Amino acid sequence: MVLAALPAPAATATKSASSLTPLVRYVDDLGTQAVERGKLPGLAIGIVYRHEVLLARGYGVTEVGKKEAVDEHTVFRLASLSKAFAGTVAALLVDEGALRWESRVVDPFPTFQLKRAGAAEQLTLRNILSHQVGVPFHAFDRELEANQPYPLLAAKLAEAPSPCEPGDCYAYQNIAFSLVGDLVFAATGDFFTHQVERRIFHPLEMFDATYGRESLEASPKWARPHVRGRRGWVAVKPKDNYYRVPPAAGVNASISDMTKWLIAQTGGKPDVLSPTLLTDLHKARVRTPNEIRRHGWRQRIRDAHYGTGWRVLDYAGHEVVFHAGAVQGYRGMAAVVPQRQFGIVVLWHAESALPSGIAASALDRLFGFSSRDWTGLEQAPRKKTR
Repeated sequence: MVLAALPAPAATATKSASSLTPLVRYVDDLGTQAVERGKLPGLAIGIVYRHEVLLARGYGVTEVGKKEAVDEHTVFRLASLSKAFAGTVAALLVDEGALRWESRVVDPFPTFQLKRAGAAEQLTLRNILSHQVGVPFHAFDRELEANQPYPLLAAKLAEAPSPCEPGDCYAYQNIAFSLVGDLVFAATGDFFTHQVERRIFHPLEMFDATYGRESLEASPKWARPHVRGRRGWVAVKPKDNYYRVPPAAGVNASISDMTKWLIAQTGGKPDVLSPTLLTDLHKARVRTPNEIRRHGWRQRIRDAHYGTGWRVLDYAGHEVVFHAGAVQGYRGMAAVVPQRQFGIVVLWHAESALPSGIAASALDRLFGFSSRDWTGLEQAPRKKTR
């Protein structure tokens, strides 16, 4: 589905939407070329601007060797794009008074421990959602990938080295991040996933969105994960491991869902997500210098921080609220420019970095930068179609 921008007759399209017609056509073409050239089995792209959906469509197929096409309702795993949903549901509960940003894990869970003396007593909801827990990067992710259960791994945080006090340093987490789910349960008496469904999925009409592997596979149409084989892409079964930490990596959603999500994140649903709440979510909380790299599209990043479930990037002088996600066979990227009320999301079901350049190419055009081929698709000759 391509809305608003691609038809773009001057009499019917708003000036704001029609001004992005070249950008939308360009991104749409990149999606088409990525599949036609065999770079990916499939992907889906969504673009929103000033609370309108300009692009929401799929490309390619849900599984190599099969004919089912990816469309706007094909469901993908979001991986770490799920973290923004965790931050947002926590913010909604803070607004309601059920939680506070200063809520401590030890208040409902007095046996919770960290290795550094007194650290567990300091750990707050805000620390968790901004990855300032005070344990090393990706603590116990390998054990999660070996199918150890989340409750055991959360308890093991007491054994993790402690390089700093909570709130004093940044280290990206999945196990420790998912402590937010325990705090939500303690505050509401309800499962974390139910709270997200009730407070976000339902009011935003994200009808394809779910949590968990069983729900993914029960979707009417879902994208199978793919890995590289000797002769190209090979479909594999979804793994359960990161579904065991729903706040960190549990969401499944379609590109239709994600355009609604980005409209809400750019202020288009103030009855669900208030302007004050969004400002708080998107505020930089801790610097993340490891995100500043000098290869590919990341050359544009001048500075980087983490907010509350979102990264906050200085993209060549422009603030971009951003997150990426990856689990076996799935990748995703979402970027929001709050000041422009612009958002782009790309979801794909193969272990390739190419589509990350699609989002960066869109941002370049939005900001009026000189063209850079971040995908490699513009250098190669076009595939001839009959």
